[in-house]
Amino acid sequence: MLNSPRFNNSFCKLRGLTQKLLAGDWLVLIASTLCVIYLFQTLWTNEHAAKVQIRLGDKVYATYSLNQQREIHIHGKLGDVVISIAQGKARFTKSLCHTQYCVHQGWLTHAGQAAICLPNQVSLELLGETKPYDTLNY
Repeated sequence: MLNSPRFNNSFCKLRGLTQKLLAGDWLVLIASTLCVIYLFQTLWTNEHAAKVQIRLGDKVYATYSLNQQREIHIHGKLGDVVISIAQGKARFTKSLCHTQYCVHQGWLTHAGQAAICLPNQVSLELLGETKPYDTLNY
């Protein structure tokens, strides 16, 4: 396989490409790689959530701790929505919207995750100790 003409041809093309790169090209490649690694380290959060904030329309309906087991019934624009909280997680359990995207989203566990039922104008967002961003617009 290493002696195949296809491998030798690809290797020669790669060698020719790396020989054509100038010092500035290498600098840009290294700087962009380091920038991507830095952004993943600083912006990617795995913080577990402490609270769930529920919005109805553009107003905050309620904020609950995730350290409880509870079902919350909210009357949205189309009808009732059921949100379940259990074992540090939250999710839409039932909604009357047609697509059911909010229900299929499943359990949310990490701070910053959100699920939105647009037809019912109900959303939930998990909050941690700190917010990784200034604001969130829907």
